[in-house]
Amino acid sequence: MSLVRTNGNGSAKIARDPYSIARELLGWDPFFTTAARPASAFSPAFEVKETTDSFVLKADIPGVEEKDLDVSVHNGVLTVSGHRAAEERRDGESYALYERQFGSFSRSFSLPDMADGERIEAKLENGVLTLTVAKKAEAKPRKISIKR
Repeated sequence: MSLVRTNGNGSAKIARDPYSIARELLGWDPFFTTAARPASAFSPAFEVKETTDSFVLKADIPGVEEKDLDVSVHNGVLTVSGHRAAEERRDGESYALYERQFGSFSRSFSLPDMADGERIEAKLENGVLTLTVAKKAEAKPRKISIKR
């Protein structure tokens, strides 16, 4: 989202992200100049949903290769970590805009009691990581027949 100011005659003058000042202030570091400041850290967006049979976690991780991902479960906590490497900058290249994020990331999710940590499937396709955590058999709804 950006704000656009006009100069009164209807022509656009300045476009500015309203949150950029807050990002600049909170990201301020007196030991880095803006030229030496590294790109902001990569933090993929996740979505978690529950179905009747499982919990499904999806993460947008474009540019992250399978070899750079680690998915693990320990004491009921599912952890997804990985790394997206920055492209090598060459001498003589200059960027007019550099907003892409790179670096390491790690996200952890506490699994509910009804999740079966032994039955987790992971799939990476088109930059989307899909984790399917099966529910325990006793957590699934079942129909009980009535005897006559």
